[in-house]
Amino acid sequence: MPASIKYDVLIIGSGQAGNPLATALAKAGRRVALIEKAQLGGSCINYGCIPTKTLLAAANRLHQLRTAPEVAAPSVPGAAELKVGLAAAMARKNALLAKLRAGLAENLTAPEVGVTVLHGHAAFTGPRTVRMVPDGAPHEYQDLTAPLIFINTGTHAAVPNVPGLAEVKYLTTTQLLDIDELPEHLIILGGGYIGLEFSQMFRRFGSRVTIVEQGTQLLEREDDDVCKALQTGLGADGVEFVLGAEVRRVSQGPDGHITLTAHTAEGERRIRGTHMLVATGRTPNTGDLGLDFAGIKTDEQGYVQVNDYLQTNVRGVYALGDVHGGPQFTHLSYDDYRIVRDALLHGKRRSARQRPLPYCIFTEPQVARIGLSEGQAQEKKQPYRVAVMPVSSTGRAQQTGEKVGFWKVLVGPDDRLLGACIVGAAAAEVMAMIEIAMAGRLRYQVLQEMVFAHPTWAESLNNVFRDLKEAKIKAEK
Repeated sequence: MPASIKYDVLIIGSGQAGNPLATALAKAGRRVALIEKAQLGGSCINYGCIPTKTLLAAANRLHQLRTAPEVAAPSVPGAAELKVGLAAAMARKNALLAKLRAGLAENLTAPEVGVTVLHGHAAFTGPRTVRMVPDGAPHEYQDLTAPLIFINTGTHAAVPNVPGLAEVKYLTTTQLLDIDELPEHLIILGGGYIGLEFSQMFRRFGSRVTIVEQGTQLLEREDDDVCKALQTGLGADGVEFVLGAEVRRVSQGPDGHITLTAHTAEGERRIRGTHMLVATGRTPNTGDLGLDFAGIKTDEQGYVQVNDYLQTNVRGVYALGDVHGGPQFTHLSYDDYRIVRDALLHGKRRSARQRPLPYCIFTEPQVARIGLSEGQAQEKKQPYRVAVMPVSSTGRAQQTGEKVGFWKVLVGPDDRLLGACIVGAAAAEVMAMIEIAMAGRLRYQVLQEMVFAHPTWAESLNNVFRDLKEAKIKAEK
């Protein structure tokens, strides 16, 4: 048996927390090994943010061409019938991913960094030991030890227990991102962030799309008005919705078509499509990590349990990114890296629980939120005032033709911002401005009186707060 190879740091998984942490610790003089069994880059680069937003850009460009006759003359012949050149869109996406992976590998292994990148499957054999088995070479394993070990293995698609689903050739998002034929009719099981982005993407590519959601509204954690506005926007594109649907069974016929049978308030529904995307959530990649051998605790779903500083119950072992549960966003994974980096290299302790949670859905209209929603404020019995402004009332919307959406802001009794949700164009960028104001604990009057360039979306911040002075306090303690 070969002797164990000793490192200062082992990082399992090449995600948005593991990669920068490997670089930072290596530059600080630590001997670092990073183990990845698939492609470098984790979910963001390989099957998350980068590929989805790249393909959404293609879908949105097509939509702009189709709707050009609404804003330009003469009409563009055949614009309404345009469909995607799927091979070209996929090739552009794949070229970008290959470039990013190559750049990441080059940066990690550069002489001034010197991370040892190992390709294979890693599993714990003890609290401080990991066995790495290279792909296709099980007898060439390496036993590795380190006083610091970081789990950054992410998640994969969760598959619901639906009768017949296991016998159907369904797709996960990873598979759909590499599809080589345009679905004639794509059934999407799940009305969350992932399903919604894919619904508009493939509808604008030219597919018929039906979303089947168990809940009575989309995005169960959002306020009703947000969900209704987004459904209106997607519905205008032709996305179909079956809400409050209890899926009873799924089957696939000899022609390859898939039939989904669901019980709804209106009775039984049978939906027949050519392809099915399962987008009903995620599950952690922890089942084959040998966590029991290390004594590392997980919750009932398999997520690694951590404290406020991302430490597991085993000294020296941390969990970063989606694998420890909670909101699963790339920017939070990256912040996990910063929390650990600052604690280990700079002597600064910051809790992972005490940080803002901005997030965006890159549909059209976009949805972006920071801080408390109205529903959350009511649950917490947080006193607040709320102002809502339709997107259509803004000058910029009248110029661009945007009709769907609204801006909603919540402020406390002290006039400081508690949260905001923007549904509409440029929502993500406007939300970021509100987040900065919240971080600075500014009163809303500062934004209301600020001088913004004209004509911009930002200048509507002058107007959204207009009715707050007379608004009544809600959710009083």
